[in-house]
Amino acid sequence: MASAAEQLAANLNFSAFGKAEDLKKRIWFTLGALLVYRLGTYIPMPGIDPAALAQAFQQQSTGILGLFNMFSGGAVGRMAIFALGIMPYISASIIIQLMTSVVPSLEQLKKEGEQGRKVINQYTRYGTVLLATFQAYGIAAGLETQAGLVVDPGWFFRISAVITLVGGTMFLMWLGEQITSRGIGNGISLIIFAGIVAHLPAAIANLLELGRTGALSTTIILLVIVVAVACIAFIVFVERAQRRLLIQYPKRQVGNRMFQGDTSHLPLKLNTAGVIPPIFASSLLLLPVTVANFTDTSQLPDWGTAIVASLGHGQPLYMLFYAGLIAFFAFFYTAVVFNPKDTADNLKKHGGFIPGIRPGERTAEYIDYVLTRITVIGAIYLVLICLLPEFLISAAGVPFYLGGTSLLIVVSVTMDTVAQIQGHLLAHQYEGLVKKAKLRGGRRGAR
Repeated sequence: MASAAEQLAANLNFSAFGKAEDLKKRIWFTLGALLVYRLGTYIPMPGIDPAALAQAFQQQSTGILGLFNMFSGGAVGRMAIFALGIMPYISASIIIQLMTSVVPSLEQLKKEGEQGRKVINQYTRYGTVLLATFQAYGIAAGLETQAGLVVDPGWFFRISAVITLVGGTMFLMWLGEQITSRGIGNGISLIIFAGIVAHLPAAIANLLELGRTGALSTTIILLVIVVAVACIAFIVFVERAQRRLLIQYPKRQVGNRMFQGDTSHLPLKLNTAGVIPPIFASSLLLLPVTVANFTDTSQLPDWGTAIVASLGHGQPLYMLFYAGLIAFFAFFYTAVVFNPKDTADNLKKHGGFIPGIRPGERTAEYIDYVLTRITVIGAIYLVLICLLPEFLISAAGVPFYLGGTSLLIVVSVTMDTVAQIQGHLLAHQYEGLVKKAKLRGGRRGAR
């Protein structure tokens, strides 16, 4: 199959794009919303000494705090109003989705369609407020432990910091929902995408500067570029890969006419979970360590200091947890977004069947069997694409913004957004053909 970009180039043209007014409005709205997000990452939180913050952050920017800074679009390094980013919302989504599998009332809400999803989304928002409040207070208290970082320490600073950071996270959550409903693409993913892309030019410039000063050899720089290009090609290849299950529909008789049975395919993506597992895994790893990185480590017990050090970016324990969480969420999120039993019931309802497999429960078991096997491959792909560049980055000391996780997010979100643009353009062309057909029919009737 051709990629979304290739299909877009083959089927559509710029004249069709120029006539799609609704699509242009959606694109302009998305760009405007992302511009607002980027401006918010430069608005500083009140009560912070910028010079002292820059010095304190520089000491920890190569650790897990730097990864948090990447996902927040640089807001952590500037301690801006969007410093918490969208991660509390993602963490709350993880918790709520896990609870829907074990709490009967939530599982019932999930089956109630649109109305049930609205209630679950509301619970997710409440969870976001709680998590953001916890993280914001931890950051505020941790900032006060750094000498000279807070201009006027005390409860007034803590309360104002919590209100500011929680308000920033809730605004980003609302902004992401607006992009999803009124713009193009998934709003939450695009916000993370914008934060990463905004840092890529500086990361590339830093990489070249390390080469100019001799800190990195030309061979290492070329190797990083080759690995990045290979990762992009591999991501595009796997994200397009599908396992197609043949679906047959029996012959049917309408009146005196017999219609031949039709065939189609049930496409199962190799990576059904998409970019969600690395984001979820990063979010869970960032949650307990965020506060610890702003806390005076001398006040921690020895075992606490050892855990914080082991969970540093590039450390073996961090890599192990990261790989395990990615694999877990690859299976978990696939189970959330694709239900083999519902798919089998829909096929049976419409008379479709998989050749050699009985409709109903046996079909659901077969689809689940195939889906589990390809998800194993998808999970291995995600672990490789996210961790292999990290080993190179950790060994060579290059900016980790060029890591596999950031490349995966950028490429996947780009492909998804382009596919949505293609869908809107095709829908616009279809509406245009329908209008032309009605107009011709009206003229013929008038004659």
